[in-house]
Amino acid sequence: MTISNETKIGVLAAVAIVFLILGFNFLKGTSLGTKHTKFYAVFDNINGLANGNPVAINGKQVGTISNTDGGKDMRKITVTMSMNQELDIPNNSIAIINPSLLGTTTLEIELGNAPQFYKDGDTISTQVKAGLFDAAFSKLDPVLYQVKNAVASLDSLLGTVNSVFDERTKNNIKGTMDNLQKSSANLQILLNTQTGALAKTLDNVSSFTGGLKDNNEKINNVMTNLETTTNTLSKLDLEQTLDSLNVTINGLKHVVGKVNSDSGSIGKMINNNNLYNNLTSTSNKLNLLLDDIRVHPKRYINISLFGKKDRSTPLMVPLTDTVNSPYIKP
Repeated sequence: MTISNETKIGVLAAVAIVFLILGFNFLKGTSLGTKHTKFYAVFDNINGLANGNPVAINGKQVGTISNTDGGKDMRKITVTMSMNQELDIPNNSIAIINPSLLGTTTLEIELGNAPQFYKDGDTISTQVKAGLFDAAFSKLDPVLYQVKNAVASLDSLLGTVNSVFDERTKNNIKGTMDNLQKSSANLQILLNTQTGALAKTLDNVSSFTGGLKDNNEKINNVMTNLETTTNTLSKLDLEQTLDSLNVTINGLKHVVGKVNSDSGSIGKMINNNNLYNNLTSTSNKLNLLLDDIRVHPKRYINISLFGKKDRSTPLMVPLTDTVNSPYIKP
C-alpha cells in the first residue's frame, strides 16, 4: 500500500501541532492529565497580570492564571486561578499581585491559619501590594514617601470635592455664606452699644434696678411694718379666745339639749302635744263664743227697752265663715 506524500505531510503537520500544544502547556506549567482546581480573585488593578502567569505559594508555583475578565466597565477584574495540584488553602488566606520589572508578574497567595479551607470555585480575598518603586522609595526616604502618599491622598480628595460640589452645590454654599454675612450684620446691630435692642434692654434693667435702689428705704419700712404686724398677731392670746369660744359652744349645746328633752319648760312646750291641744281647744271655744255673739247679740247685750231677750239655742260649733281660720277639731 502506497501512502501519498500529501497524506504524510498532513499526518506530520497534525503530530507537530499536538506536540506544539503539549509543549506550550508544559511551558506554562499546565498538565493535561491532572484535574485542575479553580479559584477566583477580584482586583481593581491587576498590574499587567496576564493569562499563563504563575500562581505561587511561598515561592513555589502551584498553578497558572487561566483567565482575566473585567466585563464592560473594567472596574473590577476577576482573575481565574487554575491549580495543577490539590491544595488546602485556609479561608483567611490573601491573594496578592507581585509585579516585577525584570520577570513575569506573579499572583502570590499568603496562607492564613484558619481551620476551614477554600473549596473549588471559591473566591479568595485580595490585598493591594505596593510596587517596587514605592517599596524602594519608602526605604530610601520615608519622609518623601509619606509626602508622596499625602499628595496623592490630597489630589484624590480634591477630585472628590470637585465632583461632589457641582455648580448647584457651589451656589448653595455661596448663598449660605451670604446669609451668614447678613446674620452677622444683624447680630452687630443687635449688639450695638448705642442703638441695639440688647443695649436698650440692659438700659431698662439698669433703670429698674436703679428704681429699686432709690426706693430701698421704703421697701425696708414696708418689710418692718409687716414684721411688726406678724409679731403683734403672734402675741395675741389666740388660745384663750379659742377656749372661751369652746365654753360658749358647749353651753349652747347644753341649752339645745334641754330644749330637745322633756325635762325643761321649753322642752315640754316644744315636745309635749298637750299645750298644742289646749291652745287648739281654747281657740275653738273662743271662735265659738265670737260666732255666737255675732249671730245672737241679744243673748248677751240687750239695749231695747221693749225688746225680749233672745232665748234661742246657742251655737254648738263655730261658723265656717273664714278660710284663713278654719275650725280645728280637738
